Amino acid sequence: MTHATGTFEVKLAPQQTEAPIGRMSIDKQFHGDLEATSKGEMLSAMTEVKGSAGYVAIERVTGTLHGRKGSFVLQHAGTMNRGAASLSVTVVPDSGTGELAGVSGKMAINIEAGKHSYEFEYTL
Repeated sequence: MTHATGTFEVKLAPQQTEAPIGRMSIDKQFHGDLEATSKGEMLSAMTEVKGSAGYVAIERVTGTLHGRKGSFVLQHAGTMNRGAASLSVTVVPDSGTGELAGVSGKMAINIEAGKHSYEFEYTL
């Protein structure tokens, strides 16, 4: 496994849906070992219980990973169970292109003091 780290900015734009389902477009800029942009879509569901919710998302990441140029798709699945968070962000199998063909792995997302960072464990 190879380890990549860095920061990212994200812009979420709400889209039209019916409550309690939410939909947003995703626009990210990655920095660090992954220099890339991504575009995607997110669906979320809130509940009447404070701290409980879920979301799924798909985003296509395009740029360079440790200097290798290409793209890949990330699949997100997250839940909050009364404040306890669980998140899985995984590379969609066989989604890599260019010099990133064959990439697989998982990404951890960290948010501290409003700043976003990532840790990406991958193989090529």
